[in-house]
Amino acid sequence: MTNGGSRPVPWQICTIADIVPRTPSIKSFFFGLAEPFIHIAGQHMDVRLTASDGYVAMRSYSIASAPNSSGIIELAIERLSDGEVSTFFHDIAAVGDEIEMRGPLGGHFLWPASATAPVLLIGAGSGLVPLMAMIRQRQACKQTIPTALLLSSRTRRDVLFAEELLAMEAADPQLKVALAITREHPERPSDFARRIDGSMIAELIASLPVTPGDVFICGSNGFVDGAADGALEAGVNAVSIKTERYGG
Repeated sequence: MTNGGSRPVPWQICTIADIVPRTPSIKSFFFGLAEPFIHIAGQHMDVRLTASDGYVAMRSYSIASAPNSSGIIELAIERLSDGEVSTFFHDIAAVGDEIEMRGPLGGHFLWPASATAPVLLIGAGSGLVPLMAMIRQRQACKQTIPTALLLSSRTRRDVLFAEELLAMEAADPQLKVALAITREHPERPSDFARRIDGSMIAELIASLPVTPGDVFICGSNGFVDGAADGALEAGVNAVSIKTERYGG
């Protein structure tokens, strides 16, 4: 596999440096890279597990961390009941384990470092991960471009990176975070108590100075389709919408 160019991206052995529970179903895994790189927010890694009998399982996970030179990257992995790789990470993997990985990969779903128009981010559940990397990159680069995040979660406990996001919003008048809580009443009056829909997207777009120049949507197939339709109905140019789909 290549990363948008002609040269293949090699596999490397990475070591789990830390494991941090985030929500009831998501943990962050911090990996020390044998061959450090600087990625762009929105890119992902391939992870390959090989059993003693030679059976191989491979999955792709978005990078949650902002680009940095530390040699450490963060992947936030959701435990799926039928997931071979995710259950390994949640139930078996430990600090010090060596994992085969390849990346960074992806050349389409990337934070626009030179953006001048507002940016809208829409995610559901673990679909926040690449969007979080974008928000972190924006902060690390001290960008002031107006940015809004609309995130759907079942409950407040399921909101990934909740404390960090709300602290960022409180410290940055150009960053707006709106939560759509679907299975309980939201704690903040500014949040929504329903699934993301077209009117919700239109309301968030109206809160920005002008129509977003970039819209990034990440989640399941059905979620992405609905959110993209909502953005189009709210007047966003179709070429401005970029999507990343997680299975199911």
